[in-house]
Amino acid sequence: MKQLLVSFLLVFTVFYCSAQEEKSENLLQLSGIVVSGDSLTPVPFTSVIIKGSNRGTICDYYGFFSLVVRENNTIQFSSVGYRTNDFLVPDTLNSNRYSIIELLQKDTVVLSQQIVYPWPSKEQFKQAFLTLDAPTDDYDRAFENLTREDVRLAIQGVPMSAKANYNYVVQKEYSRLYNIGSLPQISLMNPLAWAQFIQAWKNGDFKSNK
Repeated sequence: MKQLLVSFLLVFTVFYCSAQEEKSENLLQLSGIVVSGDSLTPVPFTSVIIKGSNRGTICDYYGFFSLVVRENNTIQFSSVGYRTNDFLVPDTLNSNRYSIIELLQKDTVVLSQQIVYPWPSKEQFKQAFLTLDAPTDDYDRAFENLTREDVRLAIQGVPMSAKANYNYVVQKEYSRLYNIGSLPQISLMNPLAWAQFIQAWKNGDFKSNK
């Protein structure tokens, strides 16, 4: 009885292995690149689906894909802006690897012109626009209060910020170090120098003591 059981297990194992080998013979690795038919540039992120199944993959940025398929499988390639194309895996291959270059043709859809009117007629739109009572919010009130003259008067009394003072001191120190050993530059284009000159003129610093 024990020998019969061992013989049965041995026969079943051989049959199972043979079935697996026969089943795996139809599998092959399908790889390739999907390119545009007019410019031969890669079509990235193209969907590669095996028809009749829920298996598939997506091309990478360079249009490359790789997928395990069976002989006589129909592979569908689809991408937005291109026509869907099918590829039939041949059953006369001598290797379990197969490479293709799939060409997709651009699909241009031209829609008919549609004109959308917000109102039945231009006269009704004009009447509705003129009688529109737009609410005044905080932004509108702030914009009305901040006129150019008000802003200019407000800026005159605002002292320089810490960042502005720092930049001014650094610029003065840089100019001092740059001019060491040479005659000082004339600050004709320096607005701060002009402001200091005008203030000194008002204070009478240039008046003769005589």
